[in-house]
Amino acid sequence: MKKSADWFLPGMGAAVALAWLFPDPGAKGGSLQPELVNKLGVSLIFFLHGLMLSFDALAAGTRRWRVHLLVQASTFALFPLLGLALLAAFRVRLGAELSTGLFFLCALPSTVSSSVALTAAARGNVAVAVFNATLSSLLGVVLTPLWLSLALGTAEHALPFGSVVLDLLLWLVLPLVLGQATRPLLGRWATSNHKRINVVDRLTILLLVYTSFCDSVKGGVWRSGFTALAVSAAVSALLLAVALGLTWFAGRAMALERADRIAALFCGSTKSLASGVPMARLIFGAHPSLAFILLPIMISIMISRAVADFFCPSLYHQLLHLDNIPYLPEKLMATDLSRF
Repeated sequence: MKKSADWFLPGMGAAVALAWLFPDPGAKGGSLQPELVNKLGVSLIFFLHGLMLSFDALAAGTRRWRVHLLVQASTFALFPLLGLALLAAFRVRLGAELSTGLFFLCALPSTVSSSVALTAAARGNVAVAVFNATLSSLLGVVLTPLWLSLALGTAEHALPFGSVVLDLLLWLVLPLVLGQATRPLLGRWATSNHKRINVVDRLTILLLVYTSFCDSVKGGVWRSGFTALAVSAAVSALLLAVALGLTWFAGRAMALERADRIAALFCGSTKSLASGVPMARLIFGAHPSLAFILLPIMISIMISRAVADFFCPSLYHQLLHLDNIPYLPEKLMATDLSRF
């Protein structure tokens, strides 16, 4: 299979560059009407996720409760506890905005596409990866704002937990449920048009990235941009290394099968940009420092991509090129992955 370039990461760079050059349309009160467009974009992303998500494909992974416990504990306990330790040690030096962004990264759910693709490429348990990545996305609607509320409750960016969860339920969960409800009618069409849906999904995320950076550019918060970039890269790399090591050795200590340890390794160590950007828009709104809050997530995705290239370069890109692998329709689930 011919390897094709993934345009999404360069697209993130282009979205940031556009925000630097033309911040007015995407800033608060701009011609793009970001206050409305952002929420509609979030809803579109999660409606498409619900439309493409096959719950039948999750059944094969439901019984392995020990690996599920390990993955979710890594995602929503280990990472946030590491984030709390980071805040306790370096909050003053890092500043409020970057500290918030780094902890937000720690509190996010696992990514679906990368974790499942890497698990398949490394001959791990794909059904377990699909189950845990999907469960993580659903739990994140409540657990991510809950952790943020606990960690930042006495900080400058204190969060009203109840209203945040209501916003997430309205703009994330409801569209997800509606997408799943329309699957009997539109599921076949969605499967046959998964590449187009994937493009729409990614372009919507890039639009959210653009509008997120516009207010920050207009507010002049990027005077310490290079420092923030370096710190985000260093901390993201450290967090990823710790999570990879602890998750792998915990799986070995629990005597998990190798295929399950592989699934736990990738599902428990990766974070979701597709969930993180919409959540940040809803939780932090048009905060002028939203770009700083998003920066660690974007850097983390790039580092995870580099790690993925190290583990299994060619096959990883080939699997991602399938586009619909985040949702693994039943036909793909039946594929014999051992030949990889």
